[in-house]
Amino acid sequence: MPVLNMRSGFASADDLAEQMNGIGRRARAAGRKLALASAETKDVALRAIAERLRADRAVILRENARDVAAAKAAGQSQALIDRLTLDEGRLAAIADAVEKIGALADPVGRQVAAFERPNGLLIERIAVPLGVVGVIFESRPNVTADAGALCLKAGNAAILRAGSDSHRSAMAIAEAMRAGLEATGLPADAIQIVPTKDRAAVGAMLAGLDGCIDVIVPRGGRGLVERVHAEARVPVFAHLDGICHVYVAAAADLGMARTILLNSKMRRTGICGATETLLVDRACAGTHLAPLVAALLDASCAVRGDADVQAVDGRVTAATEADWRTEYLDAIISVRVVDGLEAAIEHIETYGSHHTDAIVTEDGDEAVRFLAEVDSAIVVHNASTQFADGGEFGFGAEIGIATGRMHARGPVGVEQLTTFKYRVHGSGQTRP
Repeated sequence: MPVLNMRSGFASADDLAEQMNGIGRRARAAGRKLALASAETKDVALRAIAERLRADRAVILRENARDVAAAKAAGQSQALIDRLTLDEGRLAAIADAVEKIGALADPVGRQVAAFERPNGLLIERIAVPLGVVGVIFESRPNVTADAGALCLKAGNAAILRAGSDSHRSAMAIAEAMRAGLEATGLPADAIQIVPTKDRAAVGAMLAGLDGCIDVIVPRGGRGLVERVHAEARVPVFAHLDGICHVYVAAAADLGMARTILLNSKMRRTGICGATETLLVDRACAGTHLAPLVAALLDASCAVRGDADVQAVDGRVTAATEADWRTEYLDAIISVRVVDGLEAAIEHIETYGSHHTDAIVTEDGDEAVRFLAEVDSAIVVHNASTQFADGGEFGFGAEIGIATGRMHARGPVGVEQLTTFKYRVHGSGQTRP
C-alpha cells in the first residue's frame, strides 16, 4: 500500500480512498493509546508542542506568508485575509493557548454521577474520550493548533483537513505538533493533517473513513457547513452562521452601549462572534440611535438601516430583507429600531442563527427576560458578543462554537470533547 508522506502528499489520485482510510486506521490506533495516557503525560506533550510552535515560528510564518500572498493574488476578501494572517503576536498567542490547555483539569476519568440501586449495585458515570475527531476548516490556521491540542487533552485523536487558503500554514503547524508528540513518547498519529487539497478528501471524512471517525467539526463558511450537514454519516458539532445581535434597550447607558457595540462589531469583523445586527429600542432611539450610528460610521463601518435609521444620518443606506439574515464578516452592519423587548426577541428568533446575542440595559428584570427567552447558545448582558470564544470562557481554546442542542452547545472545549460510560460495581447480584 502506498505510504502517506506529510510533505509530498498522496502517491496518486487513484488510491485517495485507501490513503484516507489509512489515516483513519492510524488515528483509531493512536486514539486507543491516547485514551489511556495519564494526565501528566498529556500535559507534558502539550507543553512540548507549545515550545515546538515557538521554535518553528520562522518556518510557520514563512509558510503563512505564502498562503497570504496566494490569497491576495486570488482576490480574496480582506476579511478572509485577516482570518488567514499570522504574525509574531498571533503565533505566540497560539502557542500560549496550547500551553493553557495543558494547564486545564483533565476531563477524562471524571466521575459525572454516582448512585446506588436498591439491589446494592453501585453505578458510576465516568467521562471518557469521544475517540477520533475529524475537523474540516477553511482559512483559520490557528484551528490546527487549537483543535489538535483540545483533542489531545481530552484523549482523542484528531484528523485535520485545512482549506486550500490555509494549507501551507496548517501543514507547518501540524508538523510542529507531531514533533512535540514524538518527543514525549505519544503517537504522532494522534494529530494528522490531510496533506492534499483534493475536495474528495472531505467526502471521505464525511463518510466516516470506514467507521474510524466518531464526530465531525466543520469550521468555515455556510457552503462548507451545509455540505457537512447534508453529507455527514457521523455526528456533527456545527453552526451555519454567526448572525449575532446587540439589543440596546431603553434603560441602556449610552456610553456603555457605544463601547460594547464598537467592540462587538469592529474588534475583529471576520469572526463568528462579531455582531451583524444592531437593534435599538424605540423608547431610547431619540437619544441613543444617532450617536450609535455615527460611532459605527466614523469607525468606517457601513450601516444599512430601516427608515428610522436612515433618517438620523445621510450616510446610512437602505437595508433589505436579506440584510437581516446576512453574516457579513466584514465592516458592515444592519440596524433596526424595534418596539421594545418583545419585538427585539422576535427579530432575533426570526433572523438570528442561535449563536450569540447581547442586551445592553441597566434594567435587571429586562436582562433576566432576555437571557431566559433568547434561544441562543450564548446570551450576554452588558458585554461584547466577541466574548463568544473558548479562550475567553476559560477553556484554553475551542474547537468551534456549536449551536445545535445535542451534547455540546456554545464553545466546544475539552469537557465537550468527552462522552461517558457507566461502571457498574456488584457483589454477586443477578437479575430476577
